[in-house]
Amino acid sequence: MHHTLRITEIFFSLQGETRTSGLPTVFVRLTGCPLRCQYCDTAYAFSGGEIMPLDVILQQVASYNPRYVCVTGGEPLAQPNCLPLLRQLCDAGYEVSLETSGALDISNTDERVSRVVDLKTPGSAESGRNLYDNIGHLTANDQIKFVICSREDYDWAVSKLIEYRLDARVAEVLFSPSQGQLDARLLAEWIVADNLPVRLQLQLHKILWNDAPGH
Repeated sequence: MHHTLRITEIFFSLQGETRTSGLPTVFVRLTGCPLRCQYCDTAYAFSGGEIMPLDVILQQVASYNPRYVCVTGGEPLAQPNCLPLLRQLCDAGYEVSLETSGALDISNTDERVSRVVDLKTPGSAESGRNLYDNIGHLTANDQIKFVICSREDYDWAVSKLIEYRLDARVAEVLFSPSQGQLDARLLAEWIVADNLPVRLQLQLHKILWNDAPGH
């Protein structure tokens, strides 16, 4: 049985987010997502894509000779064969990160992977999908992201930060303004005013390339 995955795109660019922001990275974007966040910027990955065997995916990744590989989507964990993909990417010696909505169980992913778990705010329209059991599986190798749409979202995110002591649990707590919905400078001022143990995250790919697909 050859493992296959439905892939929207594989491309080489700069990582626009997270603790490896700015570093050349191969992105493996898996097709499909069970969530419909109102600010989603990758709706083109909901459907379509191409069925690819795992060895072909690994060959394409290797052709770029990368140090960093990011498995993203869609929601990559919606495809069970995401797990062997992650393991084999780690075995190949790459620094691997996984971008996940946090709505699906992360406990079976390879421990070498840095999991970037998005805790969905009320403003996302999908906060009911958060799987809070995931928080207990997070380690200092992982990262948590909040996409902030409003002051209400900010206050909600701060309450989760405190409730789960997230800054003590993971390497990075990332607060990202929802583009076009919250002014980044305003979010910066709130973080400074409250002296939060979080990192303000701007999406570098949107600043550089205006979010064209393939970057």
